[in-house]
Amino acid sequence: MDDERRKEFGRSFEEGGEHYERIRPGYPDDAVDWLLPPGARDAADLGAGTGKYTEQLLNRGLRVTAVDPSADMLAQLRKKHPQVEVLLGTAEHTGLADASFDVVTVAQAWHWVDPAAGSAEAARILRHGGTFGLVWNQLDVSIPWVHRLSRIMHAGDVYRPDSRPTVGPEFTGLENHLTRWTDPLLPADIIALAKSRSYCLRASEQTRAKVLSNLDWYLHEHLGHTDSTVVPLPYLTLSWRAVRK
Repeated sequence: MDDERRKEFGRSFEEGGEHYERIRPGYPDDAVDWLLPPGARDAADLGAGTGKYTEQLLNRGLRVTAVDPSADMLAQLRKKHPQVEVLLGTAEHTGLADASFDVVTVAQAWHWVDPAAGSAEAARILRHGGTFGLVWNQLDVSIPWVHRLSRIMHAGDVYRPDSRPTVGPEFTGLENHLTRWTDPLLPADIIALAKSRSYCLRASEQTRAKVLSNLDWYLHEHLGHTDSTVVPLPYLTLSWRAVRK
């Protein structure tokens, strides 16, 4: 994805923070525990959004600074976690001080970032030997019904075991961790989840209505779920960590 297209898709999330906070999944404990270095005290969560990953860092006693380009998203974060310092900015231009953090995380947002500029900025604000962490939740499309669901949602979730995120030469020792888990949702929640995806956010009203109608048919008629059925939606969490040289 070129820079302009990346920015265009990223702007899809400038509004809708309340919906995003309500419907997007959090992150499993073991994925967070694996990523964090022993003795970490200060963390910067870049592209923090409404604070889904920020919350996990707080739960482990870290002092967290959250950065995001969306004031609407950060308003949700402030509401839930008023103790967190929040800054309006991007992963490429955080406005944070040099060598101030033991760990820098980017959860569910690195694909919107210029990897060279984002890596350079993460390296600048990390202390020597600090950890840079990249995290993604994605639907487990190895399961046939989930794969079809993702196609209907235009989710684009594809798991490639040999794929590696691009990080700059400022980092070494890039390694990864995979967590499989499920998020229990009602059919209405799954439809709401589709509405929070960039495809639906950017689509015309006609296209969006068609996607949501297809989802309603798939969940209720094809899969036979009722409105009150709790559907364990399978996820993968892909975590990557590297060390600041």
